[in-house]
Amino acid sequence: QVQLIESGGGLVQAGGSLRLSCVAPARTLSNYHMAWFRRAPGKEREFVAAINWNGGTTNYSDAVKNRFTISRGNAKNTMSLQMNSLQLEDTAVYYCAAKTSSSGTVYPYWGQGTQVTVSS
Repeated sequence: QVQLIESGGGLVQAGGSLRLSCVAPARTLSNYHMAWFRRAPGKEREFVAAINWNGGTTNYSDAVKNRFTISRGNAKNTMSLQMNSLQLEDTAVYYCAAKTSSSGTVYPYWGQGTQVTVSS
């Protein structure tokens, strides 16, 4: 089991910024692929961003490209999502997820989520 804990969510005005963090308190995440997903009210969960901890590569959904930045922290058990130029459509519960290469496309490990609310 991999325990993941998100933090950093809150209320922010459109155009503002937030930084979300994901921590695995019991172990390093150096061998895990990490990602952020989100679920807006009344909608399905969607992919936001991912980072390959082994290769150092990242990718983003079109909705957040050029506004969000995913990165790993100096501590190997942490990673972050810097969210800039937030829009009303970014309002959602954001989830941290992790997987190994053997998991394929499935992320078996998830955090509880942190609420991000963007106001006008």
